[in-house]
Amino acid sequence: MHVRVTLISAARGTSLLTERFDDDRPLDEAGWHGGRRPAPALLPLGVAELRYCSPTPRSRATGDALGLAPLAQPALSDCDMGRWRGYTLAEVAAGEPDTVDAWLRDPRSAPHGGESLLAFISRVGGWLDTRPVGDGGRVVAVAEPSVVRAALVYALKAPPATYWNIDVGPLSTVTLTGHGGRWNLRIDAAA
Repeated sequence: MHVRVTLISAARGTSLLTERFDDDRPLDEAGWHGGRRPAPALLPLGVAELRYCSPTPRSRATGDALGLAPLAQPALSDCDMGRWRGYTLAEVAAGEPDTVDAWLRDPRSAPHGGESLLAFISRVGGWLDTRPVGDGGRVVAVAEPSVVRAALVYALKAPPATYWNIDVGPLSTVTLTGHGGRWNLRIDAAA
């Protein structure tokens, strides 16, 4: 028996250039309207037996805008960035270029005192692996783009460095089918 997990990337709350580590700002006006625009196309996901979201205001608001009424899951939190929380990558790189370079190269490093990339991917993968398996069970989760990237790396058993090569746009969806450590990426045909 398999479960079908559809991940929806949260609508953007700020511009990509001003995005900060552990940015928990709510949706801005553009993000709110952006979340409502694709709602009809995503309406079929509302029949999922289980509906979750990251605990960020942006993910919750996106889920609400889509009519999902999701339950917040701590395991779907963004990567814990420790003392870098609240800063942009450019700000941290300006003050600690060697540290940032080491962090980007080594998935086991956590120079910020938070969570390493490898630990983050494992946490998100653990959440995937513990989804209840039912006969065709459906799960939908609204999460930060970083969480969706981590889930894809885990599900595909890709090297952790692959994380940096995956682009996840606002309100994009991806579906994983499988169970407990055996996942497949499902790409649906255009309607």
